[in-house]
Amino acid sequence: MNSTEQNNIVDQEIDLAMVSGKIRSFSTNIKRSIFNFIQFIIKRIVVIGTLFFIGFGLGIYLDKVVKTYDNEAIVVPNYGSYDYLYAKIELLEAKIKDQDTAFLKRIGINHPDALRKIEIDPIVDVYQFISVSPDKNFELLKLLAEDGDMNKIVKDELTSKNYTYHLLKYTTDKKCPESEILIPLLKYLNSDQYYNKLKETYNNNTIVKIKANEGIIAQIDGFLNTFSAEIASGNRNDKLVYYNENTQLNDVIRTKNDLIAEIGKLKRDLVSSDQVIKKVSSISNIKNTESVNGKLKFILPILFVILYMLIFSIIRFYKSQSQLAA
Repeated sequence: MNSTEQNNIVDQEIDLAMVSGKIRSFSTNIKRSIFNFIQFIIKRIVVIGTLFFIGFGLGIYLDKVVKTYDNEAIVVPNYGSYDYLYAKIELLEAKIKDQDTAFLKRIGINHPDALRKIEIDPIVDVYQFISVSPDKNFELLKLLAEDGDMNKIVKDELTSKNYTYHLLKYTTDKKCPESEILIPLLKYLNSDQYYNKLKETYNNNTIVKIKANEGIIAQIDGFLNTFSAEIASGNRNDKLVYYNENTQLNDVIRTKNDLIAEIGKLKRDLVSSDQVIKKVSSISNIKNTESVNGKLKFILPILFVILYMLIFSIIRFYKSQSQLAA
């Protein structure tokens, strides 16, 4: 074995010895830290126990006093009032942040102090969005998706405002019936004169369309009844136009079915569009348990003990450094 190989072996043995020494030193430091921590707990068990129970009691009290309730309502903005709805909700949120209780009371909210925040989000439903206008909306999504991710497109603000259903959410610090907040809020949202005129015009046109379709259906029924009577009697009037049973007569029946379907849709539209902002459903006073809500009795004791240990460590570190500097 030459001298170079011997030196390599010696160097490896030295490296292993150094690594082994560092591991033993690290293990010793861990054990010492654990011992010091246990000793710290034992010496100050009274203080730590007192802080723990104070935090627990204060947490129980705050959990009972400080409460947050979530309220939700699914709404439909009719007559193209999407931007109007979002702008109004942004205005209300600004008024809540500014604590403008005078404005909130003026629009009919009885307990504005209980209102903490309000927001609105679209309920993403691509299939329903496409079904409203299959050709136009589907092609629009395809066109937008060419330059981006489809998932981002359907959640984009400009796209999502055009969904039918939107989730109106507001938070209160106490239980409030819908008559105190939601109903006055909807009344305020439905008070715009411009959109109410649109509503009146749209509904009148819808009623006229329904009556016109019903009149056409009555004419078709009269014609079909006359045609059936002629066939049953075996007498064919020369003045009657000849109908091929597999073509023209089927077209007449198909037209009648289409008119019936359209009447059904128009009547459904009248039900859902009797208000500018139509409430579909709502849920009130759901206790919020997110974040620290309802968990303060567990969080505060641990927080108090950690703060005490942190302050103690800072003071101890300061004293030790002061002695070294002296």
